[in-house]
Amino acid sequence: MKQPYLNFQVDHMTLLLQPRLYSVAYAIFRVVFGVQAADILYDKRKEWEKGQGEKSMTYALMIGKADETPRELMNTIVAVVQPSEPLSRPSHVREMLDGHQAAAHWQHIALRTPDLISFHEHALSLGVNFVTPILNDAEEDLIQVFSGEWFFPGMKASGMFFEFLERHPSQTKQQKLQEQNRQSWFRDRTFDGLYEEKEREYQSGKVTPFIDFELIELIEKQINGKSTFQLNADDLKACEDIMRNYAAKKNK
Repeated sequence: MKQPYLNFQVDHMTLLLQPRLYSVAYAIFRVVFGVQAADILYDKRKEWEKGQGEKSMTYALMIGKADETPRELMNTIVAVVQPSEPLSRPSHVREMLDGHQAAAHWQHIALRTPDLISFHEHALSLGVNFVTPILNDAEEDLIQVFSGEWFFPGMKASGMFFEFLERHPSQTKQQKLQEQNRQSWFRDRTFDGLYEEKEREYQSGKVTPFIDFELIELIEKQINGKSTFQLNADDLKACEDIMRNYAAKKNK
């Protein structure tokens, strides 16, 4: 039976763009997609070098509103990010775009769950890696966590990962998280925190994968070249057992 915490809905998406396309995309969203001024949720800026003026790092906009309630959980949101650092400074966003020879790259999709803590425990028990603990955004009234990237041995990091979040968590859940990590990131730090963590990964050359390469290879060995339509319930149960056993050994 599918657990309630696996009932995901897309909350928002993050789009990386080359600087040449960044402001053009803003105009396209405003004109083609009909985004109004009130639909711009934020435009975060930073002055990287004193006296050079502020650069826009990211803006978020709402491209759809729900007709049903609760409306705040049914909006369609896109966060847009450019490599705003001077060319003399490293930028993981620039590296993601240039490394894939791309003008645009969907970086992550945020999936909303009704029970983030239960999903997080479920994912950890199956060997999923996360690059942050569960974070609390008090201003936005949500809790969130970011996964490792989807790629496999021998390939460069893909730049694609997931955010999992829960909106309007109960006081009990927030208290539990505070006791667990004693860490609270608010809205003005959430983007910076993730940005800095990805920058650290890319400059170190050690990007966290969604699941460890060793676990990927164990699953590949179990599948043994079968195509998707050839995988049956027994195959999937064997894969689940492999993932649980691997995670149990790793977390000992």
